[in-house]
Amino acid sequence: MGSAGGRWVLAATVLGSGLALLDSTVVNVALRDIGAEFGTSFAALQWTVNAYTLTLASLILLGGSLGDRYGRRRIFVIGVVWFAVASALCGAAPNAEWLIAARALQGVGGALLTPGSLAIISASFARTDRVAAIGAWSGLGGVAAAIGPLLGGVLLEWSWRWVFLINLPVAVVIVLIASRHVPESRDRRASAKLDVTGATLVVLGLAGLTYALTAVGESGASPSVIGVWVTGVAALAAFAVVQRRSEHPLVAPEMFRNAQFNAANAVTLLVYGGLGVMLVLLVLQLQVVSGFTALLAGAALLPVTALMLVLSARTGALAQRIGPRIPMSLGPLLCAVGALLLLRIDTDASYASAVLPAMVVFGLGLSLTVAPLTATVLGSASDRHAGVASGVNNAIARAAGLLTVAVVPVVAGISGNDYTEPAAFDDGFDTAMLICAALFVTAAVVAFGTIRATPGVMPDEPSETGATAESAERVRIEQCNHCGIGGPQIHPFARDR
Repeated sequence: MGSAGGRWVLAATVLGSGLALLDSTVVNVALRDIGAEFGTSFAALQWTVNAYTLTLASLILLGGSLGDRYGRRRIFVIGVVWFAVASALCGAAPNAEWLIAARALQGVGGALLTPGSLAIISASFARTDRVAAIGAWSGLGGVAAAIGPLLGGVLLEWSWRWVFLINLPVAVVIVLIASRHVPESRDRRASAKLDVTGATLVVLGLAGLTYALTAVGESGASPSVIGVWVTGVAALAAFAVVQRRSEHPLVAPEMFRNAQFNAANAVTLLVYGGLGVMLVLLVLQLQVVSGFTALLAGAALLPVTALMLVLSARTGALAQRIGPRIPMSLGPLLCAVGALLLLRIDTDASYASAVLPAMVVFGLGLSLTVAPLTATVLGSASDRHAGVASGVNNAIARAAGLLTVAVVPVVAGISGNDYTEPAAFDDGFDTAMLICAALFVTAAVVAFGTIRATPGVMPDEPSETGATAESAERVRIEQCNHCGIGGPQIHPFARDR
């Protein structure tokens, strides 16, 4: 962490993952302006959000596998370039259909760069500094997601198109840093073949579920909608079967034999499900119901940004000392309290009395949760599965937001042109926040009942040579002749050599 190389690696990975996270939230502030310019329904606005999340969640496992096989830095850089090109297409969109298609392409780029950013950290940093690096990565990445609405509000002073075009210069900086300062790493034992069947089934499954859940809010549960829903469920079930039988699966089945890995991903599903729909609806609530400008609505999340910037690395270090159970249990509970406080936002709401207290409490909860959660996921997987572990966790997080953005507004009664009707949207928002609070509370219960109470590191995993994580911990190298990684650090493939 203290070396120049470490700082460059952290800068590149934070900027890359932050770019993808930023675009998952910055567009929320622009939804009302996009809807007004294109004359679209709320369902089209949902797809503007979900088209990006759909391809990101569906292909992020493939992105992790590509990085493990062909080089994490290489795939990371390709993802950044792809993302930039798709952002330019979003900024040039002449209609809603074009925008939705370009957002789907953006998600493909995000799926290539997101798992690679975390896997690069896992492969590059010494184990003694890895948790702190992950904490800094998650905290600063969270800041990017939280600052998105504020940035969107600023850019909307000119045009909603700048929300996407701002990505281009950032992408150039990331590519320059990564090309010059990030070491290459890969899983030398990974199969050269890819599980194309598995990747296709994930796309079909999530697309089917998302379309069906969104369509229910617009046209009801027609036979065709039910048919699409059944197809989506069947595709996801087939994916699980394919992963067990494939010689080169996207997800190594043995990863799910680790109870901590499963538990952390269950908490991820619940926390990010609530977070995803909250970020979409909150900004619209402030604009449509409370009459905030886009800039003020975006600024509402600044306390979350500040708290995550200050606290995330510290909570990661705290979890390393006392174990992840307590922070991962208290964090979602605070998020639930923050969601309930948002019920006070109405037509007469002021920022100081209604918005600020909720954001402070929610920011404290998110800061307690994110770094320990991320470290637990990576700590429960071996180094050689770092890319896939990151991909699984990110896929679950994005899929959670994807599905809740599709289903919660339907359950809450938000549809059609309700985003232009303050009274109708306000009623739906209150119901949605109660659902979010329930998701957060459930996450806290799951974390308390399943996450380990004591500090821990990755469990010992024998390799082909019989080495374990404990013996690999003692391996130090000056420079590896095989891949060029050097310095007094733990080699990411020490167990293999």
